[in-house]
Amino acid sequence: MTQHMREKNIGGSSLTGLYVILDPSISPNRPLLDVLSASAQAGAKLFQYRNKTASMKVAYEEALALRKITHELGVVFIVNDRCDLALAVDADGVHLGQGDLPIPYARKVIGPNKLIGLSTHNAEQVAAGSTVGADYLGFGPIFTPGSKPDHDPVVGMAGLKVIRELTRLPIFAIGGITLNNVEDVIRAGANGVAVISAILKAPDIQRTVSDFVSRFSATASPAS
Repeated sequence: MTQHMREKNIGGSSLTGLYVILDPSISPNRPLLDVLSASAQAGAKLFQYRNKTASMKVAYEEALALRKITHELGVVFIVNDRCDLALAVDADGVHLGQGDLPIPYARKVIGPNKLIGLSTHNAEQVAAGSTVGADYLGFGPIFTPGSKPDHDPVVGMAGLKVIRELTRLPIFAIGGITLNNVEDVIRAGANGVAVISAILKAPDIQRTVSDFVSRFSATASPAS
């Protein structure tokens, strides 16, 4: 992978900071459009749409509405798992799991200028992901997730420190990350954090996102 690809910058947002995952199953009574708008107003620049259970038609309708708002707000919009859906709504990229389309084939589908993220859970997956064309890696779960009961084994802060030395790609830590532990995660080497429950279930989303963003401004990462 070229240095250009490592430093890919879409919509004026670099691959660092808070990454908000929009999953309607986490807080069903809270419209994702409201979550996105409040989060963007508070300073979030990266968003992912994730819906594991919706039909393609429903997912398309949800993603298209979110994509329209992200265009207007000038923030980055990623679709989870589905290259076809990412293309259909002209998302900025796709985030793939270990069981999804291999990255070289995903790149052929979505083209050279879209972001591709990859979920990783151990050193072997990080090493492999760093050589096949990913633009960034998700790594975790760092702590026990609040949104995924069937998660991979918790890797802890020690696991994050180990894999930080294995790749030059941006790393987004995920899994149980809250305002109480995010600064430690940044210091351990994460370029950013992917957050679900701590934001979607927050009593005041705008304030919570603002607090997350301020933690990044105040905390230096060894990877920065």
